[in-house]
Amino acid sequence: MSSMSLILTEDVSSLGIVGDIVNVKAGYGRNYLLPQKKAMLADSKNVKAMEHAKFLAEHKVKKMKAEFEGLAEKLSAVTVTLSHKVGEGDKLFGSVTTMEIERALKEKGFEIDRKKILLEKPIKELGEFSVPVKLHPEITTGLKIEVVKEEA
Repeated sequence: MSSMSLILTEDVSSLGIVGDIVNVKAGYGRNYLLPQKKAMLADSKNVKAMEHAKFLAEHKVKKMKAEFEGLAEKLSAVTVTLSHKVGEGDKLFGSVTTMEIERALKEKGFEIDRKKILLEKPIKELGEFSVPVKLHPEITTGLKIEVVKEEA
């Protein structure tokens, strides 16, 4: 039985992920993987091209991670002050939401999607709070939120 070496260009559940070099039976490679464009021949030219693409992708990920680390550092130094109407016992009418925090951050020049603001439960009282913001799967920072009484 003859086999062939291929580089996967798509994830194939039974074989591996994009960029893996796999050995498969010649018929499987020739009749399925190559025509479906799920793989390409693992010749020296294609291997070098794939290694270069992996290098570029890793470099881009490192660069983005560094940018997010810088943003996390800036965010951790920021305090967002929100004023709310309060009732008896300084309880808020309504609550502080991620939408409101997103809007306040935008006013300070930060474009943070509210889905990245991890507000476990709505803030319903005056005071200072630390709210986690997940900028990247590996980078989470604390954002200081200060809720003050709205002056009439």
